[in-house]
Amino acid sequence: MRRNKIIYWIFTGIIFAFDSLIPAFTSNTQLAIDSIHRLGFPDYFRVELTIFKVLGGLALILPMVPRRIKEWAYAGFAINFISASVANWVVYGFGAFALLPLVLVVMLVVSYITWGHSWPTQKNSYLRSFKETISA
Repeated sequence: MRRNKIIYWIFTGIIFAFDSLIPAFTSNTQLAIDSIHRLGFPDYFRVELTIFKVLGGLALILPMVPRRIKEWAYAGFAINFISASVANWVVYGFGAFALLPLVLVVMLVVSYITWGHSWPTQKNSYLRSFKETISA
């Protein structure tokens, strides 16, 4: 149980730092603006994406966030990473820019799995209410 929490916080912390903190501080730099334009996205998408990345990262690391919101944050990050990989692959070819988001997907999956196992009472109560809903 303790090992899972340590793994969860390491991987979740890396995701938070890499995809929430860094974009929050660098999204208005010329490099970020040029990168978004090179990928073919409009400038408002850069702003929108940054806001959702920060909100999603906060949802992952704050313990008081409801389970359903955390699950949506995990889904949002998965879609974001896969889309980033595809966009970079199309523009730059298959290389580091296309592989890095896929590495983050693996880290996200590890974070999600260890999150579910780290707080079993919360998970069990959630599953119990789901089973009660189905059997009713």
